[in-house]
Amino acid sequence: MALKGICPRCGRPTLFRGLLKFADRCSHCGLDYEKFNVGDGPAAFLTLILGTIVIGLVIWLQLALSPPWWVHLILWPPVTVALVVASLRLAKGALIAAEYRNAAREGRIQ
Repeated sequence: MALKGICPRCGRPTLFRGLLKFADRCSHCGLDYEKFNVGDGPAAFLTLILGTIVIGLVIWLQLALSPPWWVHLILWPPVTVALVVASLRLAKGALIAAEYRNAAREGRIQ
């Protein structure tokens, strides 16, 4: 559901305006997406997780097949970008849905 950009309130695919950019509000039910704050948390975690996975695959490929250096140069940048974009969209959508479902708000000191 998060990958499709489904609104947590009405279930319509209105969460994203572009590939990774949130819409201001749901065009169907009017839910204001700007009040949610996912921040840069997903990007930081995905950088660490996907970086580890990709480097592990690079090392495995090098040790298993010993391809020329240009194979790595052609193969890994598009794989990394595709993984990051798909994962970031999924993580941002899941965090917005979790914030909505749990009614999460910023902490306030009285």
